[in-house]
Amino acid sequence: MSTFDYDIAIIGLGPAGSNLARMLPNSYRTIALDKGFCEKSIKKPCGGLLSEAAQKCLAKLDIHIPSDVLVSPQILSVQVLDINTRRKRRYMRPYINLDRDKFDRYLISLIPSSVEIRLGAWVSQIKELEEGFMVSYHADGETRTFTTKYIVGADGANSFVRRTFFKNHKIRSYVAIQQWFTDTDKPYFSAVYDKKTSDACSWSIHKDGYFIYGGAFKPNDCRRQFEIQKLRAAQRLCMPLESPIKTEACMVLRPKSPAEVCLGASSGVFLIGEAAGYISPSSFEGISFALDSSRVLAEAFLDKSDSLSIFKYYKAHTSHLRFKIFLRLLRCPFMFRQFLRSLVLMSGFTSIE
Repeated sequence: MSTFDYDIAIIGLGPAGSNLARMLPNSYRTIALDKGFCEKSIKKPCGGLLSEAAQKCLAKLDIHIPSDVLVSPQILSVQVLDINTRRKRRYMRPYINLDRDKFDRYLISLIPSSVEIRLGAWVSQIKELEEGFMVSYHADGETRTFTTKYIVGADGANSFVRRTFFKNHKIRSYVAIQQWFTDTDKPYFSAVYDKKTSDACSWSIHKDGYFIYGGAFKPNDCRRQFEIQKLRAAQRLCMPLESPIKTEACMVLRPKSPAEVCLGASSGVFLIGEAAGYISPSSFEGISFALDSSRVLAEAFLDKSDSLSIFKYYKAHTSHLRFKIFLRLLRCPFMFRQFLRSLVLMSGFTSIE
């Protein structure tokens, strides 16, 4: 009989952690913790658009989206805006516009009752034992501990699990900042580029009576660069960006190569989703990577019985995700280099205009 309190501890209940908890065999004693989803928790800033790749992953997993998760309007195109040249083009993109917090809560609701869920639980320490791990967390004003054989980090860009066990593993990071405004009468989703303030992309989205403008910026001086870009966008592109209702910010990863992805180790620590570095370096889309990587790790636990075999299976069967990152990196010059982007916009290739 196992001497551990649990077999698997999942840290983080975003799409990656929730899907893993949902798919793990019932034979494993599993606990899943997340510091969010309580009154005092801060919601992660997210565009809340479900890409075609993420929709395909959900379809493969036989997960259907309830109507109360969706928001209005559902927009079928993206408008690409270049602040520097003022060029605009529209392209067809079958995104689904949703409430990200409700979507995450819905995925949590699909987790079977055999999994113990701790929301509002802040993991403060993970200590490696001779075999297994001891986890300490804060919840309801108390500090509690438990032991587990395996640890899975599904805790996003600033992963506590990755920082604890892989301190020297660096993944390029940015700061995502977005603000909410009173809505306008012209709903559209846009991808915004401004080489003066960021070498990444920004976005605007409409959701149930609100207009959101946000972007990804290098950590140094990120807030000032955001404010400069916002002013430039308002002046040159006629965007209504005055008097924000609220401001949100968080770290996001942007891997420079597939080698920056950190899968974990054969000692029994695994990383999935953005905690591993699985996110698009071109669009910052991460839900499809989260669902795919968590599915593979669940299959590894189902098929293998020891940490080394699980790790090897997980690494081998997620090679397609690292290749996907490589392909996104090849696309980046055409999106982020001014000259090449201008050529693409002037050509009108694949645009709907």
